[in-house]
Amino acid sequence: MIKAKNEILSRIQKALGEVHKEEKPQDIVVNRDYIKKGNLSEENRVALFVERTSEYQATVKRINREDLKQEIGKVCQRQKATKMAIPNGFNTEWLPDSLDLHLDKSDKLLSHHELDQLDGVITTCALAIAQTGTIILDAGEGQGRRVLTLLPDLHICIVREDQIVELVPEAFAHFDEVVKQEGRPITFISGPSATSDIELSRVEGVHGPRRLEVLVLKQ
Repeated sequence: MIKAKNEILSRIQKALGEVHKEEKPQDIVVNRDYIKKGNLSEENRVALFVERTSEYQATVKRINREDLKQEIGKVCQRQKATKMAIPNGFNTEWLPDSLDLHLDKSDKLLSHHELDQLDGVITTCALAIAQTGTIILDAGEGQGRRVLTLLPDLHICIVREDQIVELVPEAFAHFDEVVKQEGRPITFISGPSATSDIELSRVEGVHGPRRLEVLVLKQ
């Protein structure tokens, strides 16, 4: 391993030695001749998102908007979850009466200890990417602080079909101004939290929720 490390560092040093001192990063033309806009139909784009997200061992279901409250209740019942964190700005009319809601308000934030004791969190999202099966949060209304989707063991996320773009470049273009002007933290979620050690033993829940349930709202 040490030999390989030294080889890598040697190559980096050699490459840097070929750079002229007066050369600046902006002098180098970066090839950005890649596909920036998808061409799938809306139905195929949504279907691709469902397929790719499911491959990450997340549970994904397309539902009608009028069935949202009932479906949230079914998910919580199946996951044996009752104590749920709800971010500021989330539409509580979507939530079944059977849940024990813990609201994370701007004037009364839930502590890390309180979040750790809850069964899960229910949020909306800012955008989703079909190509990679990725959900994106930007701390907007109904999404909450980043910690809300890191500490609880279950994350139920509501994605509207019109929020799904096909390609990664489309998502980056969407958030360009949000990041530059408002400085919001952007979180990319591709399935439940999981990692593996050198022997490829899979461990879930290390960096976030072990369980991810996605409800895709039909148009």
